[in-house]
Amino acid sequence: MTTTPTTPVTGVDFVTVPTQDLAAAREFYANVLGLPCSAVYQRGDTPARGAEFETGNLTLSVLDAEAVGMTFAPLGSPIALRVEDVEAARAELESRGVTFIDAIDSGVCQMAFFKDPDGNTLMLHHRYAPRTPPA
Repeated sequence: MTTTPTTPVTGVDFVTVPTQDLAAAREFYANVLGLPCSAVYQRGDTPARGAEFETGNLTLSVLDAEAVGMTFAPLGSPIALRVEDVEAARAELESRGVTFIDAIDSGVCQMAFFKDPDGNTLMLHHRYAPRTPPA
């Protein structure tokens, strides 16, 4: 018999998306993807270091990596952005200049992969098969 451990974790608040060009990243996430910007990380007259974009269930914290002492490296594993219709969302983003690099129908979900201006991998995702609980 196995037991399930308890956890103090109640969710995920945000994921960090590194950037080398915050202005270009802000333009992309706000105007190309159409995500609302909920915060800008800036104090006084100092240059902004990052900005938050809302997806509905997870905040994307776009952060100027070098401004906070990190080495920039783009995300290789995609962030899955939930959409109702992958093909329609893809067509809309293509009309805004996004180039897609691959598309997959896994038999459970549809996915279409693309990159932001910094090379971070993103995907449009729609799960169409019901989730089945573990046995």
